[in-house]
Amino acid sequence: MDKFGMHNQTEQLYARYEGTGNADTSRYEWLTNQHRDTLAHYVMDDSLAMFISIAEGNSVTRTKLNMLERMQQPCGPPPKTEDTQ
Repeated sequence: MDKFGMHNQTEQLYARYEGTGNADTSRYEWLTNQHRDTLAHYVMDDSLAMFISIAEGNSVTRTKLNMLERMQQPCGPPPKTEDTQ
């Protein structure tokens, strides 16, 4: 595979999947995508949700609700940039 073919494939992946990021993706955006993907997987997988609910001592529904609420800002508020000071 040549250099340009590989570049074309990575650009297609970036366009298809938002979580893969690109050269302009900040560290905060990348971490937020990773945390949201992880929490979404936990919510959708019943056995993992049950395992986490037993560890936390909550019901499965309460655990899933807590994870959905954490998906809003999984890494806390966004950092201040130079433009928004």
